[in-house]
Amino acid sequence: MNKSTIALPRRSILAGLAAAPGAAMLASATNALAQTASVAPAANNIRYLTQKVGDVEVYYREAGPADAPTILLLHGFPTSGHMFRDLIPLLSDRYRIIAPDLPGFGLTKAPPHGQFTYSFDSLAQVVNGFVEAINLKRYAIYIFDYGAPTGLRVAMAHPERVSAIITQNGNAYVEGLSEGWNPIQKYWKDPSDTNRQALRDFLKPDSVRWQYLQGVPDPTLVSSDGSNLDSYYLSRPGIDEIQLDLFLDYRSNVALYPAFQAYFRKEQPPVLATWGKNDPFFVPAGAEAYKRDLPKAEVHFFDTGHFALETHHREIAALIGDFLAKNR
Repeated sequence: MNKSTIALPRRSILAGLAAAPGAAMLASATNALAQTASVAPAANNIRYLTQKVGDVEVYYREAGPADAPTILLLHGFPTSGHMFRDLIPLLSDRYRIIAPDLPGFGLTKAPPHGQFTYSFDSLAQVVNGFVEAINLKRYAIYIFDYGAPTGLRVAMAHPERVSAIITQNGNAYVEGLSEGWNPIQKYWKDPSDTNRQALRDFLKPDSVRWQYLQGVPDPTLVSSDGSNLDSYYLSRPGIDEIQLDLFLDYRSNVALYPAFQAYFRKEQPPVLATWGKNDPFFVPAGAEAYKRDLPKAEVHFFDTGHFALETHHREIAALIGDFLAKNR
């Protein structure tokens, strides 16, 4: 397994962005990449690396001292490790931060649809292989959206590696699912082509932008860079079918909720829940439910939406720092 440094990530990405639909999306995505590359010295210089895991080449961000306690950041739909661009510099002065792009997202290279099983089991297997390939022995794990069922599979497979869990709108309880899941649940019950095609609206730029803004009291605080970059990645050939497969397979996560909860009860990992209380997909009851199995869980709500880091990265970073200082 080889690890290599991406020496000129912006050049190769920007060449591909020329094919992105619309000049506005290109300009905003360019701004996003420039923002990611402009890191303060306190961030210990974010490095952009790749690591082979079987047929997958995982692209990831790494920052912080190599000998510091590690935090593994797992993103959700429809984003990538880019979503952590504001959080990483606030933690990497005292933590080693690792933020991979999952297969089917961002800049991770994986076999095309039809040659690789795009399921949450597969995502977790790749993350487990990635953790082993870069020799992470123990780490706290930050789980968000799709990163939650992926990361919790990883934690169940190797509970001895996980020192703590930070869940930011990362659901593990049925009461956390909002009515926003109804169209997807309809697809679970009847995986017909009609129901599959009906979910394509979730992949459109307007829908992606809506996910960033819904529930945010002041939308002017949310840059368009992140959502436009996500929409570019979603526009690549074959990615739509991958995402539709994952919509269907999300039902496997709900089926695993009892197993996740049994893991919580048995292992009692320290848990910090930081939740955008206006999330249209994962409602506050999902955060409160952690206390049922983990009485010592810390739960904090913010007046924002699904992508809480867009508006509250400073507050969340402060909570993480205090929490991990107590749970190493």
